[in-house]
Amino acid sequence: MKGTRSGRGTRRRRRTTLLLALSLIASLAAAVPASADDPAYPFRDPHLTVDQRVDDLLGRLTLDEKISLLHQMEPAIPRLGIQAFRTGTEALHGVAWLGKTTVFPQAVGLASTWDPKLMEQVGSAVGDEARGFQQERPAGWGLNLWAPVANLLRDPRWGRNEEGYSEDPYLTGSISTAYGAGLTGGDPNHLKTAPTIKHYLANNNEVHRATTSSDLRPRVQHEYDEAAFKPAIEADAVTGVMASYNLVNGRPNTVNSDLNDVVRGWTDKDLLNVTDAFAPNNLLPGTQNYYDTLPEADAAALKAGIDSYTTDDANPAPTTAAIKSALDKGLLKESDVDTAVSHILAVRVRLGEFDPGGGKYGSIDASVINSPAHQKLARKAATEAAVLLKNDKALPLKTSAKNVAVVGPLADTLYTDWYSGTLPYAVTPKAGIAAKLGTSVASSEAVDRIALKNTATGKYVTAGTGDSGATLKETAATDTTAQFDTFDWGAGIVTLRSAANGKYVGYNWSNFVNDQAQPNGWFVQQQFKLERQDDGTYLLRYAGYETGESWWSNPVYLGPTGADGTLGLVAKEQAAHYTKDVVRSGLDDAVAAVKGKDTAVVVVGSMPSINGREDHDRTDMGLAGSQEALVKAVKAANPHTVVVVENSYPTTLGALQKEVPALLWTTHAGQETGNALADLLYGDANPSGHLTQTWYESQDDLPSILDYDIIKSDRTYQYFKGRALYPFGYGLSYTSFRYGSLKRVTGGYEVAVTNTGKRSGDEIVQLYTHQRVSRDKQPLKQLKAFQRVSLKPGETRTVKLKLGTKDLAHWDVTRSKWVVESGTYDIAVGASSTDVRSRTSLKVDGERIPARDLAKVTRAENFDDYSGVRLVDESKVRGTAVGSASDGAWLKFSGAQLGSGAAKLTARLAGAAGTVEVRLGSPTGTLVATARFDGTASPYTYDTVTAGLSPGAAKGRQDVYLVLSGGLRLATFALR
Repeated sequence: MKGTRSGRGTRRRRRTTLLLALSLIASLAAAVPASADDPAYPFRDPHLTVDQRVDDLLGRLTLDEKISLLHQMEPAIPRLGIQAFRTGTEALHGVAWLGKTTVFPQAVGLASTWDPKLMEQVGSAVGDEARGFQQERPAGWGLNLWAPVANLLRDPRWGRNEEGYSEDPYLTGSISTAYGAGLTGGDPNHLKTAPTIKHYLANNNEVHRATTSSDLRPRVQHEYDEAAFKPAIEADAVTGVMASYNLVNGRPNTVNSDLNDVVRGWTDKDLLNVTDAFAPNNLLPGTQNYYDTLPEADAAALKAGIDSYTTDDANPAPTTAAIKSALDKGLLKESDVDTAVSHILAVRVRLGEFDPGGGKYGSIDASVINSPAHQKLARKAATEAAVLLKNDKALPLKTSAKNVAVVGPLADTLYTDWYSGTLPYAVTPKAGIAAKLGTSVASSEAVDRIALKNTATGKYVTAGTGDSGATLKETAATDTTAQFDTFDWGAGIVTLRSAANGKYVGYNWSNFVNDQAQPNGWFVQQQFKLERQDDGTYLLRYAGYETGESWWSNPVYLGPTGADGTLGLVAKEQAAHYTKDVVRSGLDDAVAAVKGKDTAVVVVGSMPSINGREDHDRTDMGLAGSQEALVKAVKAANPHTVVVVENSYPTTLGALQKEVPALLWTTHAGQETGNALADLLYGDANPSGHLTQTWYESQDDLPSILDYDIIKSDRTYQYFKGRALYPFGYGLSYTSFRYGSLKRVTGGYEVAVTNTGKRSGDEIVQLYTHQRVSRDKQPLKQLKAFQRVSLKPGETRTVKLKLGTKDLAHWDVTRSKWVVESGTYDIAVGASSTDVRSRTSLKVDGERIPARDLAKVTRAENFDDYSGVRLVDESKVRGTAVGSASDGAWLKFSGAQLGSGAAKLTARLAGAAGTVEVRLGSPTGTLVATARFDGTASPYTYDTVTAGLSPGAAKGRQDVYLVLSGGLRLATFALR
């Protein structure tokens, strides 16, 4: 751990530094003229240290000016020649929301390359493009980038799965560090951009994301969730964290003291920590109910380690007023404000903002945006990101067989997600294959074109022509204005694209209009359901995301609401009944397109705004039923069928993967998707991507998405005992690789890998460990090292994989420290977590975890097992207690050495009145003590209770159980 620089003391030493710095430059300072932008100001002198420059600038700011810098939209300070600054330009896989920029594959796709070198190159390109906007400074521009996302992909149903990298913390840490290094430029003192890693911590569900609490027992927190964030921060590859919306152990992350107590201890550099959007307001009554007023909430966040408040859009007034009120009420000191502002200023100094010409990277201009070099890099990334899931000698295809059909709802379109940039161009799968073959290819989107006729009036639902479309009405028209292409995205959701102008129908808060290029927006107002009635008619239901919000009070069914037939929202009883007349069968159209062709390529998958996204988890991990039916029909019509699945998450493919000869997965891969797929399908590139998540056979293999205890619930490849559809680390190639014996060398292991096939290819060599015997439940396997290696046919290369004894450590809850236990460790290397090619073992002379000493005050959270409890906030500032959810809840403390006999239980309790029982051997074992608690008025007010233990009963080595009645909070206890 590097030197601690917490919010309690980061800037205390700078007062001395300031005096020294000013004395050293006294002659210079004496000559400083009044001009605001004069380079003679010490904070503009690049020859001084960052600390010296920050101290000088901080000392020149008034209190009001310092407070103004705490909001996301930091205003200009003209008297010092300081421009406005903004935190938060989105840059997850390209610069977003600023205009046309290079769009790389989604983050989960980038990670599927297992290629840190490529990730750093992509990060560098994105950083260049962020800099490229600096000359014009469009709305939303800034050099504080909100990326990468290090949240672990523990549950594939998470709506934001596309934003993360992996279910594994080591892989996530490696990829995020590489991407961050590219964004920063690799020199932490001279930043290209200032990336903010998000979302800290344990944020992997969208359902009730601002009110649910992620229970992190110490082992899960240290070994899993923190382990994903620490590497990039420790490597100075990011410059701050974003606190997530959710709570951890009952405390909102916006006021999580770990921001100071833990995260700042991972680096010697200043971190600029930010809240998520509107998160400060979530602390108030109505959402998290954690603080009664905004001054209390903002003060608590600042003290916990937040430096910048992302709230109220561009309006800083509520934040600045709250901070001033907190100062007036004594909730904050000016030194607290100084601490946060110094963190902000340190990053701005390192960005070169106050250097002549903008510093090291100030000359980068818009010519870098979507440059030919970046287009080439986007194609390379999209190619490496794809994973070959199955290949029964169907791939690669031959370019000589040019009579090809490319069909499916994603065959000739590219979709973007919420955090995508704007595509500068789009090479679709169809276009990429046509370019590869040098000829046109047959195609079909394979979606039904329908007309909706009101059974009562005989009129049809019609849309408008032209780019802007028109309000939907019921008219007598029967031409293309009355026809809609119906895209099925599963779970009953469809989108309606007007045949009249190729635009999607959406709701605009007043009417339904066909004016959208693709489903989009926060509420995704292009979603509908066609609900079949018993009489065979259909009701048209509006299913935009806002209809699921608690504040939505409008009806959701469509029907004519005006004399001119304009469609509006009506109650179900007034809803129009429609016949669904199929003008053109998508299935028949696709079958006709593929018949007699040399090859049929079917492209199926998801729509990123619909099949799970921010604020919406998935309820179904399968393909839409119509898409599965399409693949089966095409395969029946043409046995030379290969399938591309284009989505952002592990998919339960059911019988489909058994029926088709070849299956290739790609995420939504950006502007070069079609070229990359064509290169892979036709063998100009060898598939080399590997899965970064377990693909489950069924979502029944998963517990609740709100269960964060991967150890107890056997989650992720580390603990999962079932059979996976495709395991973590899996990926096929057009060539084959042979592994030699695994040998131990200084600093790790080495293995010879040989390309035994006839094609050049890249192998992802993966090293896993397993601890055979331990005091604690251990993972079945853990990724500890990997390397991507390129080999020509017949070539052999010795691959070195770093592994030190310290890498075998796990968190010891009995002493709250990392420990490497003595014992035998299995070391395995192979092509996936289940495809082991060579193995050995390692005997380690480490520690033996001693028996628990419960005579010492023991934190209740450091249990070994549990039932019926939740982890809760011991106080609003810091600490974790255990809360009993019901009578009979219990905690297990294994292997306690009670010696000749413990005589008394002492427990620190809060909450409802109740009892704590001490039992031995099991939750229903021998009862040796019962402590009675009268309760406290506040869950944060603790009383100490005691109870005598049965004489002579509690002695020797025992598994001790504490059995709690409902409503209790237990912070600490001891048996003496």
